[in-house]
Amino acid sequence: MTLPNGLTPEQAREQAARAYELDRKHVFHSWSAQAQLKPMVVSATQGSYVWDGDGNRLLDFSSQLVNTNIGHQHPKVVAAIQDQAAKLCTIAPQHVNDARSEAARLIAERTPGELNRIFFTNGGADAVEHAVRMARLHTGRYKVLSRYRSYHGGTETAINLTGDPRRWPNDHGNSGIGHFFGPFLYRSQFHASTEAEESQRALEHLEQTILFEGPAAIAAIVLESVPGTAGIMVPPPGYLAGVREICDKYGIVFIADEVMAGFGRTGKWFAIDHFDVVPDLITFAKGVNSGYVPLGGVAIAPHIAATFDDRAYPGGLTYSGHPLATAAAVATINAMTDEGIVENAADMGENILGPALRELAERHPSIGEVRGLGVFWALELVSDRETREPLAPYGGTSPAMTETVAAAKAAGLLLFMNFNRLHVVPPCTVSEAEAKEGLAMLDQALTVADSHL
Repeated sequence: MTLPNGLTPEQAREQAARAYELDRKHVFHSWSAQAQLKPMVVSATQGSYVWDGDGNRLLDFSSQLVNTNIGHQHPKVVAAIQDQAAKLCTIAPQHVNDARSEAARLIAERTPGELNRIFFTNGGADAVEHAVRMARLHTGRYKVLSRYRSYHGGTETAINLTGDPRRWPNDHGNSGIGHFFGPFLYRSQFHASTEAEESQRALEHLEQTILFEGPAAIAAIVLESVPGTAGIMVPPPGYLAGVREICDKYGIVFIADEVMAGFGRTGKWFAIDHFDVVPDLITFAKGVNSGYVPLGGVAIAPHIAATFDDRAYPGGLTYSGHPLATAAAVATINAMTDEGIVENAADMGENILGPALRELAERHPSIGEVRGLGVFWALELVSDRETREPLAPYGGTSPAMTETVAAAKAAGLLLFMNFNRLHVVPPCTVSEAEAKEGLAMLDQALTVADSHL
């Protein structure tokens, strides 16, 4: 038996041991206390699966960092990267290259409204950085608002926009950024009992925040169309339309962060398409080429782009629109279109994942709520359904959560965990058989969570 990369299990173990030794000596990992790490070695990947350093096959219900939307090692994208490398590996961004031009066209065709100018970055965080910069320069204002329970990236502006505990060590109160509460009915800050109440009261709270902060000082509101890492809280009907109206009322730029939710993840090209709203700027990354080569960007509405028609935009990157990355994006978008991958994500969510996860909630008392769209789902785990006490504290973890995730991995399932939540986020290409295989393993692991109640 060999792994997808042609290695025997014994060869894979030898390589894994060497890789692990060098990693622990030389690699500095993100978001981690270095001495406490015991990272898993990945020896091979294929489709919806990864193989660890011991040769064990794991079904990837994390999509890594919720970015391998077309699965691992998609042959069309691998071939496109190889072909591009053979003819043009890199070129400075001031020059035109066909891969970047075609990628921009394909992205612009899929954005809502007339967001048809594309500024390419290396990833999601710097896409957010540049979107905020554009908004500030366009409006001549400096303040920016974002919601609590959000994540926008690890660079200086993006981490300050973030509304979760990763911001705290990096926030010195001098970034010009303020936060507000967004809608989240399960843990409502507004004492709401219905989605309509939650939406209305959240919008009233946002407008009141703007009035107290000074409308003429606010450049932008940044919102994940569907918040990802923070909990996959699908906004209630009318909320994003209401944000659009508030932004128009006060001359504020509306930035939709689609880094995690975009490119098929929710069963549409962009999550904001579910809500019939057109923002002024969209940030994207991750699913645009499933992370095969780092790429992100900003889709720009005409009135924002016009600000820089005769005024130089003061920003750029050496690798903006890198040929290998944009060639991967072209192949990814074409594959998603030709193979009906976005439609598959919608179908999996509506007919397989959604119903099955809700059925699991009926049988597992540790599940407080099921939320999601497409292949973008969260299980809110609680120790008490009546009080909604989370199974791990906000900003932390617990033995119950770590043991549940470990049980899933032992069964052959990789999950995405954040605080007291399990995120069920397989590739958009996941098959019905793979989805049911993963759900059976998840069912088994949840008995561990139940045992901690």
